[in-house]
Amino acid sequence: MDVLTPDLRSKNMRNIKGKDTSIEVLLRKKLWHAGYRYRKNVKTLPGKPDIVLTKYRICIFCDSEFFHGKDWSVLQDKISLSDHGSYWKDKIEKNRERDAKVDKQLLMEDWAVLRFWGEDIKKYPDECLKVIEETIEIQKNKLQQEFFEEE
Repeated sequence: MDVLTPDLRSKNMRNIKGKDTSIEVLLRKKLWHAGYRYRKNVKTLPGKPDIVLTKYRICIFCDSEFFHGKDWSVLQDKISLSDHGSYWKDKIEKNRERDAKVDKQLLMEDWAVLRFWGEDIKKYPDECLKVIEETIEIQKNKLQQEFFEEE
């Protein structure tokens, strides 16, 4: 049995933000205070990454656990018991497929791709920053190597 009326559920779903979510803002603040500059929601890149470090060719996505299907094998069993289980199962599977396609496109264009779960950003923002900084070092080395190979 549905607890919310269809109108109320629709209103709730409309209020879910696609940009500048709390997890994105938290991670961006960490980056900014560490001295890294970035661009937000770059429309010219596949998947419109939430954060882009253009200098290092790094795309960062801040994914919510539900809509991007964290622990999908467990989550889909729970979803199938809900009133609109088939709708959500299809939607989340399409999101996961799209995420994989976007990752592949970006990698083929020589971008590093990082995806963080929202709860990880909230609980472990310093560790997320550390992963980004490690990726920056890898990208720096890669870009330097490409520069010297061209000469």
